[in-house]
Amino acid sequence: MHKDKQKIINRLKIIEGQIRGLQNMVNKDVYCVDVITQTSAVKQGLSNIEDVLLEGHLGHCLINQIKKGETEKAKKEILKVYKLKRK
Repeated sequence: MHKDKQKIINRLKIIEGQIRGLQNMVNKDVYCVDVITQTSAVKQGLSNIEDVLLEGHLGHCLINQIKKGETEKAKKEILKVYKLKRK
């Protein structure tokens, strides 16, 4: 399992709280810019989690694939993740 698993779980719990906060903000008709500010924070939090996961994947999983001679599989995964991160 990922060495930063607990760190990722903690970050996800924070984001979960932020999402609940967003729901409350919308229910209470909070000023739009304040809601947008919070959605931006959620997106940044998710992006940070992706970065941690990607770093672990590149540093462990892909290296192991390359060591096993699975270079084509490793290349496809790198390209897939690159395309996902560009969206």
